[in-house]
Parts: sequence; structure tokens; C-alpha cells
Amino acid sequence: MATYYRRRWVVVVIFFAFMLLHQSDKLLIGPLTTQIMETFQIDRTAMGAVGTGAMIVAAALYPLWGYLYDRYARARLLALASAIWGVTTWLGAIAPTYPLFLAARASTGIDDSSYPGLYSLIADYFGPRVRGKIYGILQLAQPMGYMVGLVLALVLGPIIGWRNVFIITGTVGLIIAVLIALFVREAPRGRAEPELAELAEIGVYRFDWKTARGLFRRRTLIPLFLQGFFGVFPWTVISFWFFNYLETERGYTSDEVLPTMAIAVLVLASGYFIGGALGDWLFRRTQRGRLMVCLFGVISGAIMLYLTLQVPLEQKGLFLALLCLTALLIPFSSPNVISTVYDITVPEVRSTALAVQYFIENGGAALAPLMAGAMAEQSTLGNAILTICVIAWAFCAVFLAIAVIIAPRDIAALRAEMSRRAAALAASADR
Repeated sequence: MATYYRRRWVVVVIFFAFMLLHQSDKLLIGPLTTQIMETFQIDRTAMGAVGTGAMIVAAALYPLWGYLYDRYARARLLALASAIWGVTTWLGAIAPTYPLFLAARASTGIDDSSYPGLYSLIADYFGPRVRGKIYGILQLAQPMGYMVGLVLALVLGPIIGWRNVFIITGTVGLIIAVLIALFVREAPRGRAEPELAELAEIGVYRFDWKTARGLFRRRTLIPLFLQGFFGVFPWTVISFWFFNYLETERGYTSDEVLPTMAIAVLVLASGYFIGGALGDWLFRRTQRGRLMVCLFGVISGAIMLYLTLQVPLEQKGLFLALLCLTALLIPFSSPNVISTVYDITVPEVRSTALAVQYFIENGGAALAPLMAGAMAEQSTLGNAILTICVIAWAFCAVFLAIAVIIAPRDIAALRAEMSRRAAALAASADR
């Protein structure tokens, strides 16, 4: 058991490195947008298609990855995903023309859809009382990865060129693949559930289609899936276009962008952990707790983004202060949505459940970069960002409110199923 507990923190460290550096590579496209547009002589609509292409590929492959993770060893598949990240990033770095670059960057979506297995494996190392914090820690890697990408883009980009920056991150992907293959071990599905945690043998639970189809009888998943459809629109638009917005519409120089975004991203990173920890704390007091934190984050984040983008251009201090407050609030829902999905699904189909969630999210948000680019051509980039984000978050708030009301019944159903399995295993061991 001591070895098991030590191993799970090794897994967290390696997965944090994977997410940090993978997100750096994925989000580099934002800070490097201006350079890439100049290289291929393209407009914002064409550049928006680059982000849209990768999201379409990722969305299409989420169901496949979810099935594979629930059917086969998740650790080996994650090593494969990291290797694919390295190879596809290299292809984008050496692409000589825009059509080839578009195709190569679209292929990076293959590994972008690999996260359900990572979260599922973590769920078998950590129980439901602390999962929100663990997911919050892991998701710190997303904004921190953006910051690493920002530094690479602004410091190395002008010196070695955007192509060589992508070559560096692609090589890192291959190195991480080796680390996952060597040091990440599979955990029995359901090992961390409180009803099964003390049993010496917990049985083997594998994916089957009947159980997978039963996911849609968990009523809470439906509003969660629907809010996910709209919820990634804001993230996609902000991560893809905000750097360009600061440069072109707020008049920030490169020297001003880096400290501004670095501060905002650090605050954003803390929001994942604070949101996850707050969700765990409130969940121990009410089964609606995690989703209440989600709802608060969505509503308050939308209000703060609106106020932030109304700040006059010359008031950069006020803009930064409101930007940081916005950044703190908007990640609150992410770790809590993942934890809630696992609070209501059995272990052997958790990758599939989260893959469906991400499939719907990316299917909806795939057009976001293209939409924002096209809207910016007709109006301003600031108006495009604000319009898409506020409308999307309004829909999220409605569906999260529904989930808050109906979640306790599905949580109770899962706990009853885990108790039934534990009793059956205990009875079998006594015979």
C-alpha cells in the first residue's frame, strides 16, 4: 500500500509535466499568430481556420480515445499520445506552405483528445473527497503552459524563428512519451472508490457497450454535456486571439504583453486549484457543492470579462487588475465538472464519459477561432471576444443550474452501485 501511495504522486508529477508542456505546444499558436500570419501572408479568417482544424480533428477522435482508454491500458496509450504530439508538431514546424501548415496543425488534434484517459487513471489513484484538488493541481499546467509558451514565443521566437520553437516543443513531446512508458503504471479501475479502497481484491471491471449506453440514464450528464458545448467557446477564443487583441487593439508592445499576460496567467493557474479545493470543501457539505462552484465561476467570470474589456485603453493598471480578477474566476468550473462526471459514473466507463463530454465541447467550439476571426473583420476583435464569451457563458449558467438541482440522485446511485460491488466482493472472499 505504501508503494501504491508513493507511485500515485510520481504519476501526478509526470502527468503535470505532460500537461504543462503539451499545453505550451498547443497554446503557442496564440502568441505566434502574428509571426505565422506574416510568414504565410494570410488574414485572420485563414489563421482562425488553423485553430478550427485542430479542434475538429480532436472532437472527431474523442469517442475513439475514450473507448480505447476504457478497453486497454491507459498508461501505454498516453505514451503513444505524447509521441504523436511530438511527431505532428514537427510536421507543422517544417511545413513550407499554408495548406500544408494547416493540415499539419490539424493533425495535432489527434493527441489533443487524449486527456480522458489521464483523468480516468488519476481517479483510480485518488478518491472522490480530494479529486477536485488533484484535478486543480493538474490543471494548473494549462495556464502555466500558456505562460511557458508565451515566454518561448517572445524570447526565442524573434531569435530562432517560430518554426524552431515548434521543433523544440515537438522534441519535448517525444521525451515525455519515454517517461510515461517507463514510470507510469496502470491502477485497477475503481481502486480509489471508498467502498472498494480497503478490499484486498477489487475485481476487474472492463468496458462494455451496455454499461456505456447506460451513461445516458445519468440525467446529470445531459446538462453537463450541453454546458460543455458552449463552455469551451470562451476558452478557445481567449487563448487563440487574446494575445493578438492586446497587440493590435489595445496597443501593447511585446515588452508590455509578457508581464501583463504572465501575471494574468499566474492568477488563472491559481483559479484551477482554488476552484477545485472550494468544490471539494463544499461537496463534503452538500452533494450539489461542486456544481454550485461551477455556476458561481461562470456567472461572475462573464460579468468581470465585460467590465474588463470596457476599460479605456490608457488605463492599463485598471485593465490588469480586472483582467486578473476575471482570470481567477473563470477556471472554477473546470476541475469540478470533471470531478462531477466521475461522481456519477462507474469506473470502467469514465474515460468514455469524459470523452463524450470533450467531444461535445470541441464539436461546439471548433468553429470559435474562425467565428471570432470573421467577426473581427466586420467589427473589432474585442467585440468578437466579448460577444462570443458572454453569450456562451449565459447558456452554461442555465445548464449548470439544472445540473445543480438533479445531481444528488445520480451521485447516490453511484454510491449504491459501489456498495453493491463491495458487498459482492466481500461475500466472494469469505467463501
